[in-house]
Amino acid sequence: MNRFLIAVCSLLVLASCDEKQEVQIAEVKPVIPVMQYGYDLNNYEIVEDTVQSGDTFNDLIAPHLVEGQSAYQAAVELNEIYDLRKIQAGKPFKILKRKDSVHTPEAFIYEPSRMDYVKLTLNENLEATQDKHPITYSRRIAAGTIETTLSEAMEDQGLGMSAIYELSDIYKWTIDFFKLQKGDRFKMIFQERYINDSIYAGIDRIEVAVFETGNKPYYAFDYVVDSTEAVHEYYNEEGATLRNFFLKAPVNYTRISSRYTKRRFHPVQKRWKAHKGTDYAAGYGTPIVATANGIVTKSGYTRGNGNYVKIRHNGTYETQYLHMTKRKVSVGQRVDQGQVIGTVGSTGLATGPHVCYRFWVNGKQVDPYKQNLPSAEPLPQAKMADYQNFIMPLKEEIDEVPYQTGAATL
Repeated sequence: MNRFLIAVCSLLVLASCDEKQEVQIAEVKPVIPVMQYGYDLNNYEIVEDTVQSGDTFNDLIAPHLVEGQSAYQAAVELNEIYDLRKIQAGKPFKILKRKDSVHTPEAFIYEPSRMDYVKLTLNENLEATQDKHPITYSRRIAAGTIETTLSEAMEDQGLGMSAIYELSDIYKWTIDFFKLQKGDRFKMIFQERYINDSIYAGIDRIEVAVFETGNKPYYAFDYVVDSTEAVHEYYNEEGATLRNFFLKAPVNYTRISSRYTKRRFHPVQKRWKAHKGTDYAAGYGTPIVATANGIVTKSGYTRGNGNYVKIRHNGTYETQYLHMTKRKVSVGQRVDQGQVIGTVGSTGLATGPHVCYRFWVNGKQVDPYKQNLPSAEPLPQAKMADYQNFIMPLKEEIDEVPYQTGAATL
């Protein structure tokens, strides 16, 4: 009997020790710091709100000031580094409060963008500072094949519109994105940005890409041409620039709704006539850009053209852009390739929002897609050896990436 009692007592003691050990392990579990705005947010209560229409800075700050401080003092201090008139309805702001008995306010934080914030400390001395959230980068690969559209092919690989715009921006001189076909394919290695290690902030840059259309691969390597000015350009595997004298289109990735033709049934005038332009369907307000450097020779309105702009690029070439909602340039103004000159609309003889793009060579209106247009300057010969050494490992890496793969972190 005594032996039985001793055995039971021993088991109880062991069980008790095990329970104490488990409790001790739970108690020493570390708290991971959550660092933002220069504070460990674990140590604060966070009041999150949004600026409402009609709110003044006084409305935002007055309920949270430390005794003895005034909204006027706070406004003067913060206005030294950030114009309070720029505070906008719909933008977020936060109040950090200490976890003490009276919940003492520690800081007011306003975020004009996802990247930037302004901070006003609310302790004994009001102090305003302006800073950016820390940005981290993740290197990724993506590849896909077009079955229906480029956007669907990219979405299948977990890529958003930002990736489409980045890729189309690189190849906008080289590839006609309005003529892509089923079976065309792409792959790329790129850097993504993240705010505070967690919030996706878009693509930083594409290091290397291959876009294969019509069974022809087009390589693009991001190369620093001028390290002093941090000038980047994209070149192919032979060092030829991907830039041309003209862009392929005056609007970003959309669709062609009507091509240059000598006979088309006009949707407004209801008769057959020549259509000496290329129509790009796009949403109202979409930016329209100059396809090459030049001087604005016309910026006005006619019944047929609506709001339109015409640009002379040199003694040979002219372009025209019709049906704008707004014109953003004036006659005599010099414009650069890619500069916004207006926005898409349906003014004049138009049934829906689009830009009609017209092209002249030596005073004769032509189809721009049937012209042998000049290229931009190639990579300087003095940099060619360095360029080839730079792209060699990137080319080997991208060539090993299979098509139709999901986006992956490297």
